[in-house]
Parts: sequence; structure tokens; C-alpha cells
Amino acid sequence: MSMASPCLLSAEQLSCERGGRSLFQELSVQLNAGDIVWLQGSNGSGKSTLLRTLAGLRPAERGSIQHSAALRFLGHNNGLKPDLTVLEGLRFQARWQGLADDEASLLQALKHFGLAPMRSRRSAQLSQGQQRRAALASLALPQAGACWLLDEPFDALDDDSVQQLCALLSSHAAAGGAVLFTSHQHLPGLASRQLPLSGGRP
Repeated sequence: MSMASPCLLSAEQLSCERGGRSLFQELSVQLNAGDIVWLQGSNGSGKSTLLRTLAGLRPAERGSIQHSAALRFLGHNNGLKPDLTVLEGLRFQARWQGLADDEASLLQALKHFGLAPMRSRRSAQLSQGQQRRAALASLALPQAGACWLLDEPFDALDDDSVQQLCALLSSHAAAGGAVLFTSHQHLPGLASRQLPLSGGRP
């Protein structure tokens, strides 16, 4: 008999509001090791709010959240410092998140997203797609068993970069991590299950 995968994050009976309007009520979420969950819903349904709430960046009006793993959140904003080079920016992210920041690890992470040749270029000089890849590069730094909360991570990526990110998410889950992500793109075969949010703009 196979053992159940450990629970990395559990939220019970969450209710969240924005601007006095209820986004969702009594929502329960569980992320186990190996899960890749596609959070779905229309604009205004509360997807970004849920991710930020699970990451501890905003309080829920009601409910409880427990996690037994490190949490990583990536939102719409790439969070890059325009005057830092790509390599310097990644090193800053790595140190802030307590990840490996040695030169070899950083260059390997940049290489995963094809950014190694641009390591000395300032973030302000990058295209929108390159900036998104630079923001995602920290995900390629080892952190076994972490829970990733990703808001539209595939935005502005070309087809090759989409495949690189899909491979990274799959390998992270296979190594005992978990991923909860939103995306407007159809990504067949990536998610192990879907989590729909009802509501949103009429």
C-alpha cells in the first residue's frame, strides 16, 4: 500500500473580500507533495487574492491557513530592480529567499531560462519577456519540498520559455514540492488537478 503524500499547505473555510465585495466564501484548499494545481476563474473571481492570502501577504476575513513547507510567491509584478544586472538581481532574490547564491548555482538558474548571455545586462534593458524570465529564474534554484504560488507565471513568455517553465514545475513537483498557479493559457498535461473559483465580473 502506497503512503499518502504529505500535506504542504492547508486552508480551511477561507472567505475573502475586496472593496466590500465578497470574492469567495468557505473555500478549502489542500496542496500535497507532488501536486500541480491550476487555479481557474474569470477576471475578478479572486484568484490573485487567494494566492496572496495563502502566501501570507494579506489576511483572510475568515478561515485558517497552515503550511509545513517554505512558501514562494510570484505575482504579476516581476519585482526586478532596474539598475541591477540580471545576475545581481538573481543574487538579491536568492539571498532574500534564503536560497543558494553561489556563482555556479546562479548561472545554472539563468541558463535554464536562456539568460546566461545576458547576465551583465541591467534589468531595465530587457524586453518584457526577458524580464519575466529573469523573475522566474529564482525558481530554478534548488528548494526541495517548497510550495510555489504563481500568479500568471506564463505571461509574456514565448513557446520555448513556456516549455522550460512547464518542465521546471513538473520536476519540482516530482521532487516533493507543490505548485498552485493561475494561467489564461491552455497547458495540457501540466496540472494534476484544477481548482475552480466561481464569481467574477458579470
